[in-house]
Amino acid sequence: MNSGMIVKNMSFKVGQTLTVVGVPKPDASNFAVNIGPSEQEITMHINPRFNAHGDESAVVCNSYQGGVWCEEHREGGFPFLQGEEFKIIIEFTPTEFVVTLSDGSTIHFPNRVGAEKYAFINFDGDARITSFEIK
Repeated sequence: MNSGMIVKNMSFKVGQTLTVVGVPKPDASNFAVNIGPSEQEITMHINPRFNAHGDESAVVCNSYQGGVWCEEHREGGFPFLQGEEFKIIIEFTPTEFVVTLSDGSTIHFPNRVGAEKYAFINFDGDARITSFEIK
């Protein structure tokens, strides 16, 4: 299911923040950041869509559990421009992920799996990730 850059066997725990910086390709349709216990289970899927899957200028969040996508969640702005740097900050609390986008808008997405630590992060789609940091 996943291609792109994969980080395995790492530790993203409650109380920590993941900061992702990257640049969408000039002709980007969409890209995604996926966080979960494994490649087969995605707790937090954040998918900025320029023009993909029937959406334009939308950020769609979801979870992939038991081989199926759950209910989509749409919230926040769309501060992404093709070819221009973005920053996504994901704060991991016991009950949710608080995502802050480049324009300061926020997305509150529930920690549907309920774990306190995740070992898998994947970056996929039409963006080049220039840095990511867990603090």
